[in-house]
Amino acid sequence: MKVSKADAPPLRHLLGQLSDMDLRLLRVFKAVADCGGMAAAELELNIGISTISRHVKDLETRLRLTLCRRGRAGFALTPDGQRVYEQTQSLLSAVDAFRSGIAAIHGRLGGELELALFDKTASNPQARIGEAIARFAEQAPEVRLNVHVASINAIERGVIDGHFHVGVIPTHRSSKSLAYADLFGETMQLYAGPGHALFEAEPRGMSWAQLRAHPFAGLGYHSPNMQLAHARQLARAATAFDQEAIALLILSGRYLGFLPDHYAASFVAAGRMRALAPARLRYDCRFAAIWRPSPEPARAVALFRECLAQAHAG
Repeated sequence: MKVSKADAPPLRHLLGQLSDMDLRLLRVFKAVADCGGMAAAELELNIGISTISRHVKDLETRLRLTLCRRGRAGFALTPDGQRVYEQTQSLLSAVDAFRSGIAAIHGRLGGELELALFDKTASNPQARIGEAIARFAEQAPEVRLNVHVASINAIERGVIDGHFHVGVIPTHRSSKSLAYADLFGETMQLYAGPGHALFEAEPRGMSWAQLRAHPFAGLGYHSPNMQLAHARQLARAATAFDQEAIALLILSGRYLGFLPDHYAASFVAAGRMRALAPARLRYDCRFAAIWRPSPEPARAVALFRECLAQAHAG
């Protein structure tokens, strides 16, 4: 007979004391959720689908919950599964932090470090994140570095929640829950694609007021892009959630949009985009490293921050 949630014993009675097997089942479940299905998680976990399926079923039995649905409609977490996934993220982050702390007590750097970057930083010549990673890998070869690409809001939330240890984002507002260190800059220019009315227009005399008559593609979350669009009263007719989506909208010839000049350079060279009045219709922004100042970061986190600072010094 199925036990209802009201009749089910407290979670501590379901799990008792967490064992290594429980942690393994949770790590498998997290990998499946992150990858979007068991088949996709097969390569990540390096185990067969039948074993993955059995582990997820064992965890469901252990928790007395249905965590996911799989079938012809595809893979999806249930509402209970989403809550367990969020709790799993917090638990595994705490376990990894504990292991890193113990390693630090023994005088070595180990564990994992979660780094989150705003998209399209690799092509920025001012960004020396690759150099920082090289410095870190040389000094902490036993630390596994996991690199994520996400939106500004997702990186801020992830650092505050402890899912990410260090983030690199464009600075646009400050939070009392985060610490900041300035790193490098970026120039954002306004672009049009072939077929747009302004693609062949004479840039002399082109103004912000003139742009208000044309559909604008902007980022859909709080960012320097959104701040500028509001300040200049641009008519946002399409919303994107990363730079590549902005580029696709510009390439359609239907929208204007801002892109980093280093990222747009290849499109410009191919004649697929044009910067409009680049001396005027632009804005500059700074990127900063962010981390949670409390509790005291692990040694590996502090070391990576030092490597970022050294790579970008001067």
